Amino acid sequence: MLRDDDLVLVISNAPDMLLAKRIAHVLVEDGLAACVNLGVPSLSVYRWQGEVEGAEEIPLSIKTTWGRQQDVVRALARLHPYEVPEVIVVPVIGGLDSYLDWVREQTRPPAAQ
Repeated sequence: MLRDDDLVLVISNAPDMLLAKRIAHVLVEDGLAACVNLGVPSLSVYRWQGEVEGAEEIPLSIKTTWGRQQDVVRALARLHPYEVPEVIVVPVIGGLDSYLDWVREQTRPPAAQ
């Protein structure tokens, strides 16, 4: 079982760079994520409602903690135009201690700061 201060990586995407930047800014400004990396546009191929489709999307890598991940998921659902946006939470099993501590500090809820 993960503890609230364990790090997780939330993987998502956005349909364009403008929305990707907006999502990144909201998550960081609200203290839900320490950092959001926006990748280069890539083609996603998927099945939706029985049809194979493709769309160019901007990959998002969101660094946060287990304790904040549900808030990140809710924010993505609210900000994203897709009916079913990709949102995957992956536990982080290690890394540079000073970076991991920085992520924890940036995402600590206001009452705990």
